Amino acid sequence: MKKRLAHGLKLMLVLSLVMSLLSACGAPSVQDTYPLESVSGSGNTTSYVYRAADRTVPEVAQEISEQRKPDQISAENTERMFLVYQDQYYHLQQDPNKAEDTLVEVDSKEYVRKNYDSSFLQGYLTATLIGNLFDSFGGRGSGTYRGYTNKDTYKPSEGSYRTPTSKDKKVAPPITVDRKGSITRRGSDKDSSVGSGGGLFSRNKEQSKGTIDRNKSSGGLGGLFDSPKSSYKKPKTRVGGGRIMRRR
Repeated sequence: MKKRLAHGLKLMLVLSLVMSLLSACGAPSVQDTYPLESVSGSGNTTSYVYRAADRTVPEVAQEISEQRKPDQISAENTERMFLVYQDQYYHLQQDPNKAEDTLVEVDSKEYVRKNYDSSFLQGYLTATLIGNLFDSFGGRGSGTYRGYTNKDTYKPSEGSYRTPTSKDKKVAPPITVDRKGSITRRGSDKDSSVGSGGGLFSRNKEQSKGTIDRNKSSGGLGGLFDSPKSSYKKPKTRVGGGRIMRRR
């Protein structure tokens, strides 16, 4: 009885392992870290800018919020969105120079308080949140900053952005998300997965076939593959006769 029970438990473990492997193969999980692109500030007043390549603003907002639930998230927008956490503000912006990419600006609470234009934030965040954020400034900030993509027009009050050093990369908090996807080919509405018809590794090439017709070679006038003649006739010859005459 005990042997049967142990055998049954082993069988169940094997089946569960096989099912988990099959499900993993069907929808592979890809862990992706956004690369750090620019840095500003130091200490508790910092701003880090990351690049999410080939991702729209709403897609990035969903990926980050699924990984870490925000306290507040702005309405869905293709150009700009905010995700608010206790001590950080995620400002997602469509890259004006590369529209298919999204720039993820991670600002400390102190950086937002000292640099952002409070009237600009009113279009994305609640009045209560903005009031609490700028409470020490009388409920509204004195800065004109509106995000990394507009930094040349609406400059931050403190510091400027720079290329991150190796030290900055060690200090900056990494942004990691889980993605599930498949390999696709752009610019085609047809099935372009690897191994499908017409795909990268398609081997079903249409083979050309041909025949040699001996009766049609060279227009039927004694071509290269003409059959040999069935018989050979000896040419006719004629033997002539004559007399030899002597002179006298």
